[in-house]
Amino acid sequence: MTSTVTAAAVSKNFGTYQDAAVREPVIITKNGRPRTVLIAYEDYIRLTKRDRRVDLTTTLSDEELAAVESSQMEPGLDHLDSELLKDKHAAD
Repeated sequence: MTSTVTAAAVSKNFGTYQDAAVREPVIITKNGRPRTVLIAYEDYIRLTKRDRRVDLTTTLSDEELAAVESSQMEPGLDHLDSELLKDKHAAD
């Protein structure tokens, strides 16, 4: 479960909320709205490793482009196509 506290409360009791953040994220509000989240260092590392790496297709060699064009989906993963369509419509 996630805790939600005011910035003033965190300021007065930082050590307490720092300890709490090791167990669960702590949402810090300012003027009644969520503003920041205090999380454990291990969670931060895990999340940053999940960042996507993006490359421009213009930087791919002809050989790499050919490999992409000839690639096929592994059997049993056809259901993932619906995820692409769902995400596309969610952005509209």
